[in-house]
Amino acid sequence: MKPICCRYPLYHFIPRKAHTSACSCLTETQKANAPVLKHAKNSEAFLHARQVFDETPDLNVVSATTIIGSFARQHHHKEAAYLFSRMLVLNIRPNEYTFGTVIHSSTALGDLNIGKQLHSCATKMGLHSNVFVGSAILDLYAKLSGIQDARRAFEDTQKPNVVSYTTLICAYLKKEMLEDALELFRVMPERNVVSWNAMIGGYSQTGHNEEAVNLFIELLRNGLVPNQSTFPCAIIAAANIAALGIGRSFHASAVKFLGKLDVFICNSLISFYAKCGSMEDGLLVFNKLGRRNNVSWNAVICGYAQNGKGEEAISFFERMRVSDCTPNSVTLLGLLWACNHAGLVQKGYSYFNQARMEDSGILMPEHYACMVDLLSRSGSFRQAEEFIRDLPFEPGIGFWKALLGGCQIHSNMKLGEFAARKILGLDPEDVSSYIMLSNAHSAAGRWQSVSTIRREMKDKGMKRIPGCSWIEIRNKVNVFVTGDKNHHQMNEICTVLEILYRAFEGE
Repeated sequence: MKPICCRYPLYHFIPRKAHTSACSCLTETQKANAPVLKHAKNSEAFLHARQVFDETPDLNVVSATTIIGSFARQHHHKEAAYLFSRMLVLNIRPNEYTFGTVIHSSTALGDLNIGKQLHSCATKMGLHSNVFVGSAILDLYAKLSGIQDARRAFEDTQKPNVVSYTTLICAYLKKEMLEDALELFRVMPERNVVSWNAMIGGYSQTGHNEEAVNLFIELLRNGLVPNQSTFPCAIIAAANIAALGIGRSFHASAVKFLGKLDVFICNSLISFYAKCGSMEDGLLVFNKLGRRNNVSWNAVICGYAQNGKGEEAISFFERMRVSDCTPNSVTLLGLLWACNHAGLVQKGYSYFNQARMEDSGILMPEHYACMVDLLSRSGSFRQAEEFIRDLPFEPGIGFWKALLGGCQIHSNMKLGEFAARKILGLDPEDVSSYIMLSNAHSAAGRWQSVSTIRREMKDKGMKRIPGCSWIEIRNKVNVFVTGDKNHHQMNEICTVLEILYRAFEGE
C-alpha cells in the first residue's frame, strides 16, 4: 500500500512521485518543492521539531496534531507546516484538527500557495466540508485571496457555525460590501459578541458611524453583554458624529458591564470627549488612567489641537517628554496641528526642525504638509513656496490644497491659481479645488472669475458635494443635508426659522 503522501499529494508541497521509501519521499520534498522549508531546514527550531516528532513513542494522529499545534501556538509556523509533511511521510492520516491547525499556519505565513495545497489535500481526504477545516480554509481565502474563493469555501462547509459566518462577514466588511455583510449577519442562526463586534467595528471603520452606533444599541437591547473589544469601536463611532449624550451613555455602560476600564477603552473615551469639545471630561478620564501609553498622551494633545488650544497642547507635550512615554510621529503631528490652529508659526517651525535634526525617522509626508498649511495660513507664502521646493519628495495633492487654502484666506489669487492648476494636473476631477478657488475669487470680489470657474465645473459635469450637519437632541442624532427636506419635523423647523427670521428683520 502506498504511503498517504503518495495517495494524497499537496501538489508542490508534497509532489506526486514514485517513492522507494519514506526517506526518499522526504528528501525529494525538501530539496525540490518546499522553499518555505528550505530556509528553515538548518534552524535550531526546525531540527528540534523533527527531533520531537522522531522521538515521540507510538506517534499517532492525536500526538502528532498536538505537537504541530504546540509549534503553531509558539508562532513557529514553518516548522508546523514541515511537521505536517513529515506526518504524511510517516503514513499518519491527518484529521480535521490537524488540517485546521496547519491551514491557520499557512495563513499566518501569508503563503496562499501552501494554503491551496492543504485545501486540496483536505478535499482528497473528504475533510474540506468539516466545519473546523472549512472555517480555516475560509479564513485563509478571506485574508489572502478574493471574496469569491472565501464565499465558495463557506458554501462548501457543512453546517457552518458562528465562526464561519463571522469570518465571511469580516471578509465582506474588508471589501466594504456592507449590504452583503448585514444580510449574512441577519440570517446567522447564532450570533455572539464577536459577531456583533465585527459588524460594529466594520461599519465604524468604513465611515458608517450612525449604523455602528445603532448596531451597538441593538446589541444591548438583545441582552448581550459587550466586552473590552466592543466599546472602543462604538465610542469612536459616537465621536465621529459628535453624539455627546450617546457617547456618555456608552461610557456609563462600559463602567456598568466591565467595572475597571482598560487603556484601550479609556483612550477611545479621551478621543471621544475631545472630538465633542468636552476636554474637561477627557482629562478626567486621562487623570484616572493608571497605565498610560503613547495613544493616551496623543489623544489629549490632538484633542487640544482640534479645539484650538495650542498653548495647552504644547504644555501637555512638555509633560509627556518627562514621562515614561516617548513622543512619536503622531505626537509631532498633533503638536504641529496645535501650532497651526493657534497661529504659532515659530513654535511649529521650531518643533519641526528639532524633529528633523534629532529623529528624522519619525517625519512623514503629513508633517511636511502640516508645515505648508501652517506657513500658508499665516500668509508666509514665500516661505511656503521655498518649503515645497525643498521637499525631499514630490509633493502630492495635499500639499497644494494646503497652499490653496492659505491663498483663499489671504486672497492670493496668483499663487492660488498656480496651486489649483497643480491639483487639477494630479486629479482633473477634484471638485474641492474648484470650490476653494471660486471662494477665493468671491472673497476678492472677482465675480467674472467666479462665473468662469462655475461654468467650467458645469461643462465638466462636476457637482459640489452637499454639506451635512447634525444635532443631538434627547440622545437622538438628527442629520441635515443641504437642500434636504425629508426630516419628519421639517414643517415645524421651517415655521420656527421663519419666526426667527422675521424677528431678526424687525430689529
